[in-house]
Amino acid sequence: MASSSRLCLLFLLLLLLCSSPLLVTSACTSQTFSRNRVYSLCSDLPTLSSSLHWTFDAARSFLSLAFVAPPAHPKGWIAWAVNPSGPSMIGSQALIAFKQPNGSMAVKTFNVSSYGPITPSPIDYRVSDMQAEFVGGMMMIFATLALPKGTIHINQVWQVGSAVDGSVPQKHDLSPANLAAKGTLDLMKGQTIGGTTAGDSRLKKKNIHGILNTVSWGILMPIGAIIARHLRTFKFADPAWFYLHVSCQFSGYVVGVAGWATGLKLGHESKGVRYDTHRNLGIALFCFSTLQVFALLLRPKKDHKWRVYWNIYHHSVGYSVIVMSIINVFKGLAILEPGNKWRIAYIIVLVVLGAIAAILEVLTWVVLLKRRKSDTTTKLHNGSNGARV
Repeated sequence: MASSSRLCLLFLLLLLLCSSPLLVTSACTSQTFSRNRVYSLCSDLPTLSSSLHWTFDAARSFLSLAFVAPPAHPKGWIAWAVNPSGPSMIGSQALIAFKQPNGSMAVKTFNVSSYGPITPSPIDYRVSDMQAEFVGGMMMIFATLALPKGTIHINQVWQVGSAVDGSVPQKHDLSPANLAAKGTLDLMKGQTIGGTTAGDSRLKKKNIHGILNTVSWGILMPIGAIIARHLRTFKFADPAWFYLHVSCQFSGYVVGVAGWATGLKLGHESKGVRYDTHRNLGIALFCFSTLQVFALLLRPKKDHKWRVYWNIYHHSVGYSVIVMSIINVFKGLAILEPGNKWRIAYIIVLVVLGAIAAILEVLTWVVLLKRRKSDTTTKLHNGSNGARV
C-alpha cells in the first residue's frame, strides 16, 4: 500500500513538472517595453494580474517605474500609488492611466483624500517622465518619482477599474482581489514586507485553500480514476492498480478535506462576502467523496449479486466528483485571480491527463479485442477437438 501511494505521488509530480516552466517563471521578467526601457528589478504583484518594474537611485532617491496591469474593461483605468501613511487607499499619491475620448492614453496624478469621486490634482512627490501605453490588453504607467531622502521602503497601492467619466476614474470593484491590492515594498531588495496584516493573512489562507483543492479534487482524483479505468485491463498491473487507485483517491480525499475546512474558515472570517456556487459545489464534493470512501468499506466480492449495483453507485459518484472538481477549481481561480499563468498551468495539467487517458483508452481496447479474439479462437479450437472425439 505504501509503495503504491509513493507511485501515485510520483505520477503527480511528473505531471506538475511538465508544466513547471509556467509555474515557476516570473511573468514580469518576460515583459518588455517600448523605447528600450529597462529596469533593475521587477515583481509580480499578488493580485489583479499586475506587475511593477523599477530602478531605484538611492543616492538621489529617484524611483523610475513601470506599472503594468489589465484594466477591468478596455475603457477602464489602472492606478499605482505611494501612500506615506500606510498601505491603504486614503492618503495615497496616485498615478492613474486611462484612455481619453479621442482614443489616446493619458496618465495623471491624484491625491486620494476620500472615498468619494476624485479629480486630477498635484501630489506630494515630484513626478517626471509620465507616460501611459495600452498594448495587447495591458495598460502601462511609466514615471519617475523623487522620494524623500533616505527612503528604502514604500507603501504601495495598486488598482484597476472599468470606467472613466471624462478624466474622472469611476469606482472600482470591491472584490477580495481589489481589496487586497496593497503592500509594503523594499526598493533595494524587491521584497514585500510587513505581511502580517489581516488582508495578507486572508490572502495566504486563500492561496493554501486553492492549492490544496486543486491538487486533491482537481488532480489526484482524476489520476485515481484513470488508474482504475485503464490499468486494471493489463494483467501485469493486477492487483497493483487497485492499491494505486485507492491510494490516489484516499490521498485526494484527505488533502481535499483539509482544503474544504480551510474554505469553511475563510467563509466564516469573510462576513458579507459570498460565493454561493463555489461554496455549494465544495459542499457537494465533500459529501460525494465521503460516499466514495464508504464505497471501499461496502465493496462486495466480484461474484456477489449486489456487485453490479455497487459498480453503478461507485462509478456514477466517482465521475460526478471529477466533473464537479474541475468546474470548482476554475470557479476558485476566477475568485482568487492569481494570474492567467496559473489557469493556463492547470489547463495544461488537464490536457496532459486527457492525453494520457486517451492513449490508455486506445491501448485498453487493443488489449480487450485481442483477448476476445484469443478467447474465441480457443473456444473454436476446443469445439473442433471435441467434434473429432
